[in-house]
Amino acid sequence: MPTVLALETSCDESAAAIVTDRRVLSSAVASQIEEHARWGGVVPEIASRRHVEALPGLVARVVAESGVDLAAVDAIAASVAPGLVGALLVGSVTGRTLARLHGKPFLGIHHLEGHLASVRLGEDPPEGPTLVLLVSGGHTELVRVDGPGRYRRLGRSHDDAAGECFDKVARLLGLPYPGGPAIEAAARPGDPHRFRLPKGRVSRPGGGFHPYDFSFSGLKTAMLRQVEALTTAGIPLPLADLAASFEQVVAEVLVERSCRCALDEGLDTLVLVGGVAANRRLRALLAERAGAVGLGWRVAPLAWCTDNAAMVGVAACERLRGGCSSPISLGVAPRLALAEADRLYETQPCF
Repeated sequence: MPTVLALETSCDESAAAIVTDRRVLSSAVASQIEEHARWGGVVPEIASRRHVEALPGLVARVVAESGVDLAAVDAIAASVAPGLVGALLVGSVTGRTLARLHGKPFLGIHHLEGHLASVRLGEDPPEGPTLVLLVSGGHTELVRVDGPGRYRRLGRSHDDAAGECFDKVARLLGLPYPGGPAIEAAARPGDPHRFRLPKGRVSRPGGGFHPYDFSFSGLKTAMLRQVEALTTAGIPLPLADLAASFEQVVAEVLVERSCRCALDEGLDTLVLVGGVAANRRLRALLAERAGAVGLGWRVAPLAWCTDNAAMVGVAACERLRGGCSSPISLGVAPRLALAEADRLYETQPCF
């Protein structure tokens, strides 16, 4: 079983982990949430600086806690795409430098491939082809997974990702950043059916709608109009009901289209990963609706839903077993489709 030191710095979480196959020997994350909260979102320059400050200590910590010396690992991996360029560079340069110093292979990992692999850190991971609903701050995608590197995107958001929509609606409701946990907390005592909100659909050029795609711009507008109407009428905002109604419609849209897509593809298992996968209402609705239509389901463990290096390590172990390694001169990219993840292991660097 390969053992990998993995690094994750794609956005505002600095993380390191040592992973062997599907077992996490040690993991550490330095969050920047409090610092970015004052700005209402991630400031790339600040994120990059904090990665530089945090990463050496995190690497030293996971090495000490795992009891695995860097000389004993089989490879070193880091997220290299997609993400904030400056942030990605910190992890990539650190990983490639350590690989050169210790004579180890380097693997550049696609950040979304890490999220897809996170479900393998749970008990009874799915085998065979699955449909994965990946929902995070920057991505909302439906991906058919037939094995490492064998991905086909079947649905996506055409505007905001679900997590981004949570952040913007939280700001509208006067809730703090990040919006996902804030809305979930506010929604707990609320009535999720008090306000009727739209389930945005995406039109096809030739007529009809994309059956598995998402759009959240109309939902944001509907929330804005509802808040404006209540404010104009002098009615105190029913914060819990607004938050619960918003959370409910997002969960319904995600689950309904995911179940339909899985059934249409002839798949028997639906998987939920990404930061928004930590949302309790979404997890509960997935279990309810998937079970009702005869689909098996899995959810990434809570500890590994948000950005972390353990998921990067699992993806790297799978790639390493397949004989992959990246050129030491591989750079980073703010955008790279998941279907192009194999390019990270070409002899000549793709960027």
